[in-house]
Amino acid sequence: MNSTKKAIIERVKGIDVVIEMLDARLPGSSGNPLLADLTRGKPALKVLNKQDLADAQRTAQWLLHFNAQPATQAVALDGRAGAPVHRIVEACRELAPLRGGMVKPLRVLICGIPNVGKSTVINTLAGRVAAKTGDEPGITKLEQKIVLANDFYLFDTPGMLWPRIVVEQSGYHLAASGAVGRNAFDDEEVALILLANLHRDYPGQIEQRYRLDATVVRTDDERLAAIGRQRGAALPGGRISLQKAAEIVLHDFRSGSLGRITLETPDDWIRWQAEAVVKEAERQAEREARAKSKHTSRSQPTEG
Repeated sequence: MNSTKKAIIERVKGIDVVIEMLDARLPGSSGNPLLADLTRGKPALKVLNKQDLADAQRTAQWLLHFNAQPATQAVALDGRAGAPVHRIVEACRELAPLRGGMVKPLRVLICGIPNVGKSTVINTLAGRVAAKTGDEPGITKLEQKIVLANDFYLFDTPGMLWPRIVVEQSGYHLAASGAVGRNAFDDEEVALILLANLHRDYPGQIEQRYRLDATVVRTDDERLAAIGRQRGAALPGGRISLQKAAEIVLHDFRSGSLGRITLETPDDWIRWQAEAVVKEAERQAEREARAKSKHTSRSQPTEG
C-alpha cells in the first residue's frame, strides 16, 4: 500500500483527470478517503461500476450526489459493456477541455479499491487484455501506462485500501462485496450484518431467493440457519454449518443472485461519516485522558 501511495503522489503531478472506480452497490464505502487527499484539486470522474448489480433508484441518487460536487462528473456502468464504458473517455475530455491532440495529450489516472472491476473496465476501453482480471482483490501489482488513443494516456495503479476504516458500516460492506481478503473478516459475522440490512431495505427478497416461509418471524441467526438448511449445509446430528451458510449468502450477493441491491444511500453515508467523526473524537479524548492520568501517576512523589 505504501508503494502504491508513493506512485500515486508522484504520478498525480502530471495528471489531468483522476478516475475513481466505485462499486455501485456501496459507492460511499468503496471510495478511498486517502485517494481523495492524494488527488485533491484534480478534476474527478466517479465511475459507479457493476451498476447492473445495483438498485437503479439508489444509483440515480448517488449520481446526483456526485455530480453536485465541484469539478466532478459521475457515470454508472457495467464494466463489461463496450458502448457505456467508452462514455468514460468522453467524460474525461469534458473535464479537461484544454487537453487533447498530440502536443497536449490527455493524461488520466485510474484508481480504485481492490476487486472493484477496474481491470475489466480498462480491458474494455483498450479492446484487448491490457490488465489482469480476477475474482480476488489485489490482481494489479504494478503501475502501467495504457495508450487508448494518440492523445489519451491512461495510467493504471494497484488497488489500494486505506490503513484504517473509520466508518464501521464500511468495513462490513467492503467485506460483503469481496474488496478485502477473506482472512481480514469473519464470514458469519459479515453475512449476519448483510442479512439484517437486506431484511430492512429489501423485505421479502431473502425469503424469495431461498424459499423461506415469509410468515415466520426469524432473527438474523435463525434466518442464516434456515438458509443453510435449505441449501444443504447440514452437519452430522442435524446441525447446520453457519460458516457454509454464510459463504452461500456472500457468494449470492457478490454474483447478483440476490437481485439488484445497493447497501447504502448518500444520506446514509453522510450520517455514518458524521457519527464516525464524533466517535473518533471520543476515542481520542479517552486516549488523551489515559495518557494524562498515567503521566500524573508517574509524577506523584512517593512517600517514605
